[in-house]
Amino acid sequence: MAITAPLTSGAESNHSGSARRPAARVSVPAFLGLVPFAAYVLLFLALPTLLAVLSGFFTEDGTFTLDNLAALADPVILRAFANSIGLSLLTAVVGAVVGALACYAMLGLAEDGRVRGIVDGASGVLAQFGGVMLAFAFIATIGVQGLVTVWLRDTFGIDIFVNGAWIYDLPGLVLPYIYFQVPLMVITFMPAMAALRPQWAEANLTLGGSTGGFWLRIGIPVLAPSFAASLLLLFANAFSSYATAAALASQGSQIVPLQIRAALVSETVLGRENLAGTLALGMVVIMAIVMWGYSIIQRRAARWQR
Repeated sequence: MAITAPLTSGAESNHSGSARRPAARVSVPAFLGLVPFAAYVLLFLALPTLLAVLSGFFTEDGTFTLDNLAALADPVILRAFANSIGLSLLTAVVGAVVGALACYAMLGLAEDGRVRGIVDGASGVLAQFGGVMLAFAFIATIGVQGLVTVWLRDTFGIDIFVNGAWIYDLPGLVLPYIYFQVPLMVITFMPAMAALRPQWAEANLTLGGSTGGFWLRIGIPVLAPSFAASLLLLFANAFSSYATAAALASQGSQIVPLQIRAALVSETVLGRENLAGTLALGMVVIMAIVMWGYSIIQRRAARWQR
C-alpha cells in the first residue's frame, strides 16, 4: 500500500506564516491628546488673562509704569473690592450651607433612583443658569412690576420695595447669586457626602456611640476639608461673576467686574489710564490665593474619596 503525504505549496506556507505575525503598531505619545485642550486654555484663558494683567503696567503709548497700581488704593476701588468680597462670601456661605443640607437629605435616596437623577440633572443645569437669562427671570418674578411683587401688593398689601428698588442695587445680587451657588454646591459636595461609608456608622453604634457623636467625631471631621474646598470654589465663582450683575445692576459699578466694565468704556476713569488692567491684576491675585487654598484643601479631602 502506498501512503501519499499531503502536499503544501510554498505560497500557502508563506501566507499562513505572515498571518501569524503581529500587526505593526504606531506609537503615539499620550500627551498629544491634551493638545486641543492646551490650545484652548492658552488662546482663550491664559493669553487674555496675561494681556489684561500686563496692560495695567503700561500707559497708552506703551511706556512701562507702576503708577497705575496706585488705583488699587483709591477709596472707590477699595469699596468695590470690599463689596465683591462681601457679596461673594455671603452667597458662598449661604449656598454652601443650603447645598450641604440638600446633599444630606439625598443620602437616603438610591444613587440610581429617579429622584436622585432629577436632582443631579437639575443641579447641573441650574448651576450654569446665569447671565441675562437669570437677571430677566428675577426681574419678571420679583422686579418692581414682577409677578410675585404685584401679587403680594394686590393680595396682602405688602410692598417689598417700600424702601426703594433694591433689586437693581448691590443687595439685589444676593438672591440671583444664591440661585446658582446652591446647585453648584450640590454638584461639588455630593461626592464627598456619598463617600461616607455605612460601616463607619455601624462601628460607631456597635461601640455605643450615638448619631450625634458620629457626626461630631467622624462625619464632620471627614467632610470638613471637602466642605471648605467647596466653599472656596463657590467664593471664586461669585467673585468672578459678571454677566448677571451687568444685566441686573444697571446703575453704578458697585463690584469689581462692573468697575472693569466702566474702565473699558472710559479709560480715563478717576484720571488713570489702563485702570481695567490694574483691576484685573487685583482680581487675579485674589483668585490665585483662593484657588491655591482650594488645591491644598482638595488634596487632603481626596484621601477620603478613594
